[in-house]
Amino acid sequence: MKFTLITLFPDEISSSISFGILGRAIKNKVIEVDYISLRDYSDNKYQSIDDKPYGGGPGMLIQAEPLIKAINKVRSESNKNIPVIFLTPQGKLFTQKTAKAYSQINQLIIVSGRYEGFDERVHELVDNSSEISIGDYVISGGEIATAVIIDAITRLLPGALGDENSAKQDSFSEGLLDYPHYTRPEEVEGIKVPEVLLSGNHNAINQWRFKQSIGKTFDKRPDLIKKRNLTEEEEEILNEYIKDITPDSEKMKFEISKKIPVMLVIGDKEKDSKSASVRTRKYGDLGTLIENQLFEKLLSF
Repeated sequence: MKFTLITLFPDEISSSISFGILGRAIKNKVIEVDYISLRDYSDNKYQSIDDKPYGGGPGMLIQAEPLIKAINKVRSESNKNIPVIFLTPQGKLFTQKTAKAYSQINQLIIVSGRYEGFDERVHELVDNSSEISIGDYVISGGEIATAVIIDAITRLLPGALGDENSAKQDSFSEGLLDYPHYTRPEEVEGIKVPEVLLSGNHNAINQWRFKQSIGKTFDKRPDLIKKRNLTEEEEEILNEYIKDITPDSEKMKFEISKKIPVMLVIGDKEKDSKSASVRTRKYGDLGTLIENQLFEKLLSF
């Protein structure tokens, strides 16, 4: 797969992808990386490619014309309408699903954002393009984000990893977080490796790993559980996980029975504050909600 990177700082990206898995992928020609300096497409002697925004405001914007020229040049050389990613905080969130989709194509143009972003007309004039963000936060430029995206996509390409099953077992590959991993020694400061992992029973190990995977996802990323739409079998496995980690006196609070789609727990503390702890079979623990919030949430189900 070929990545063509349009950027103001090529060295920032190259220094990030020259080692480890990405370095080997480049050496073994699993991926090819070309760098395009946006300043080469400036039409002034200072090679500036940014200007002040109309209407005022802080910062500078990357101008549309040099960027469009650079993209058109790359596309004309390959005679293809290569997909373009514009990296911007306003973009659609990059996920493992996004990485899988891009890993199916042969070439990708990635444009690293800077300053206050791009002249909006770029998005209107460049077809087959998408705005992508790696998270709900702002960093100084898109070069680091570019390296993240290349890494995520490359891991999914044949020949990139020593064991291709590694990518299949990564967190998010099946919409769940990865299960816990252990290595030698068998005991560290009194904490032992789970016995099932030492049993040699591969069926039992796989069952344990899936229970841990779905359980850890429930604990740390309940939003992913909501998106997954659990099967009946998966709900039973999740219920078992919760029972395993919950003290007997507290188990009723965490019951996820098909007969109890929504559970409200009201103790003395909740009575005083006119609230309730809410737990649902489908969405997990919703925390403590006051009276008005509670009615709104129940009506939204």
